[in-house]
Amino acid sequence: MENEFKYEDYKKTAEWLLAHTEHRPQIAVICGSGLGGLANRVTQLQAFDYSEIPNFPQSTVPGHAGRLVFGYLNDKCCVMMQGRFHMYEGYPLSKVAFPVRVFQLMNVHTLIVTNAAGGLNPEYEVGDVMLIRDHINLAGLSGQNPLRGPNDKRFGERFPPMSDAYDRILRQKAHGIWKQMDQERPLHEGTYVMVGGPSFETIAECRFLQKIGADAVGMSTVPEVIVARHCGLRVFGFSLITNKSILDYETHETANHEEVLMAGQQAAKKLEQFVCILVENMQPPSLEKTF
Repeated sequence: MENEFKYEDYKKTAEWLLAHTEHRPQIAVICGSGLGGLANRVTQLQAFDYSEIPNFPQSTVPGHAGRLVFGYLNDKCCVMMQGRFHMYEGYPLSKVAFPVRVFQLMNVHTLIVTNAAGGLNPEYEVGDVMLIRDHINLAGLSGQNPLRGPNDKRFGERFPPMSDAYDRILRQKAHGIWKQMDQERPLHEGTYVMVGGPSFETIAECRFLQKIGADAVGMSTVPEVIVARHCGLRVFGFSLITNKSILDYETHETANHEEVLMAGQQAAKKLEQFVCILVENMQPPSLEKTF
């Protein structure tokens, strides 16, 4: 489906938010399944239910609170989505990524995307964190791209590159922060693949995804990243490995959403600390230097 929104729709939402809060965020965070607790660390908090915000979709997935939270993380003004939107909820991709263009019109310069993902890489354990270095957009390869339809030059060019979608400098900085945190497990860096969901992958599908170079698999993130890069936002992303993908026909294990939420709860403290330190050390793109 082509984009149902016009520039004026994004502008209307951005203007509504700017009129209803005095916060002027520079960093936006999209919290994945079970990772919405980061908002509890925000000071001078102001929150809006998605239902209050013009044009905003509704989040229907357990573990996604459905609130837009404004406030400060270590003296940096941020806006956080406690709950994102997914293609499997029935939304077109333009609606899944709708908030990103709103953030851009609010003068946000950096988007942090987080998600819960299944581990395809055999070295990954439940609770591990993988920085997203690259992605495979399976839906996009078959024509489902959030930029499909007429291009609005006010946001970006018709054919945006994606080879540099995930900021190298922020990834370098994140590795340094992880070392400072003295975590037992290493901080991984790899390729995330998005599938449509909501059914978890079959064994054959997991084996296929592993063979094409994916380290982790999930049902989100890529549409928001594509739209963010199209409109010039810097992107940093990571996946929390909440389950190991099933690759063996002899196993009796199955994937389920409850284990995803549980792994998110268990890892919440370290992830919140990780993001807080990263945000504290983050500079506008024009001033950012290697860590």
